[in-house]
This record gives sequence, C-alpha cells and structure tokens, in this order.
Amino acid sequence: MVQQIRHNEPQYICIIPVERITANQDEEIMTFGVSADDAKKEGEKLLASTYGCNQSQVFELIQQARIEPIAQWCAPKEC
Repeated sequence: MVQQIRHNEPQYICIIPVERITANQDEEIMTFGVSADDAKKEGEKLLASTYGCNQSQVFELIQQARIEPIAQWCAPKEC
C-alpha cells in the first residue's frame, strides 16, 4: 500500500516499529494523514490488512508509534 502526500494540506506521519512481527529490528512502517489521528488510523488499517494483526496487537504497536508533523521541506513546492 502506497500513500501520496496531499498538496497544500497539513500532513502527519505515523512511524510504527514492526520488529515484533517481522523479527527485523530496524523495520518500521510509515503512514500519512491530514491529522495525527488520521495518520494513526491509517497505521491501524495497514497493520490489520497487510500484517494480519488482531486488535490487541494493533493497540500494542500503535502505543509504540511516533506521530509527527512532516517537515516543511517535504511539502510540494509551489511554482
């Protein structure tokens, strides 16, 4: 699943460590949203649909997630 950054909207990124699922210590997934809650909800959906996590696993992984605004340099530049 690939998400695109939306032009001219506030953006947030949700970074979720998935080492417990994949056994790869450095593996993370990232989802985007127009709000912190939206980014988190996208992460929850991805964990359930792609990784097959149940509700308790999703809850546990989301508790470890970092949700941050995307830096201005990542935003599309207007010409």
